[in-house]
Amino acid sequence: MKNKSRPQFADRAFKIILYIIVSLVVFLLCGLLGYIIIGGVPYISWHFLTSGSNYVHAGGGIGIQLFNSIYLTAITLLISLPLSFGASIWLAEYAPDNWITGLIRTSLEVLSSLPSIVVGLFGFLLFVIKFRLGFSILAGSLTLAFFNLPLLIRSTEIAIRNISENQMHAGLALGISRWEVVKNIIVPEASAEIITGIILSTGRILGETAALIYTAGQSASLIDFSNWNPLSITSPLCPLRPAETIAVHIWKINTEGTVPDAGKISAGSAAVLLFMVLFFDLAARYSINKRNKKN
Repeated sequence: MKNKSRPQFADRAFKIILYIIVSLVVFLLCGLLGYIIIGGVPYISWHFLTSGSNYVHAGGGIGIQLFNSIYLTAITLLISLPLSFGASIWLAEYAPDNWITGLIRTSLEVLSSLPSIVVGLFGFLLFVIKFRLGFSILAGSLTLAFFNLPLLIRSTEIAIRNISENQMHAGLALGISRWEVVKNIIVPEASAEIITGIILSTGRILGETAALIYTAGQSASLIDFSNWNPLSITSPLCPLRPAETIAVHIWKINTEGTVPDAGKISAGSAAVLLFMVLFFDLAARYSINKRNKKN
């Protein structure tokens, strides 16, 4: 009986330890979210979300920074998703097991471990100076695309590999090409995990600061929302204008801000940034659950 009770006791003790660890993580997460929401929500208003920033007088908003964050994120995903999607399919289904593939995987791991400020300096030297894009949305988007490629490629590759190989063998046995099996069977089955990877990368883009300081700039240029010509520097759609995002705005307000309500602006901006990430997360989960119910 003693020999049987010892494993049971160890199992119960291990479960209790795991429950304590999970409870601690949830408590810390809820505490952090609660601190940001309670501290920032009282300062969020329609005026705060739509008006321009003011670095001299109190009462400024984050309207331009909010638009810049959404626009820069959209361009970054537009650049990085096709590249990461193609690379992950090749690595999962077509890449041979040789030193070239190993070198590619090692390079992706090294790139994913680089500090964001190093990636920002790389983007500054390459896109801002070498390609003469200046401090612009395009330079920031290209830099963040390189920064997010490892995460997107790895998450998509794992999602594709998790699908049973029997489906691939069954499709090939029926005379279907490998590409048709990947496109019509494997990718749809792995869509939930792929979307999860995209959500993680979207949150990473929205919260990035160091890389954008050196590429997209620290100033929010004057924007004419009645001018939708992307070739005009005053147009909100112009990719060659400098663009201060919400994350950069929070950093700048806390380091260089001289306005009397700098703390309120910082707290409200952090809450807005948090709600944006939660929105993408909940919207993606809703679409995944809706798709699973149909299947």
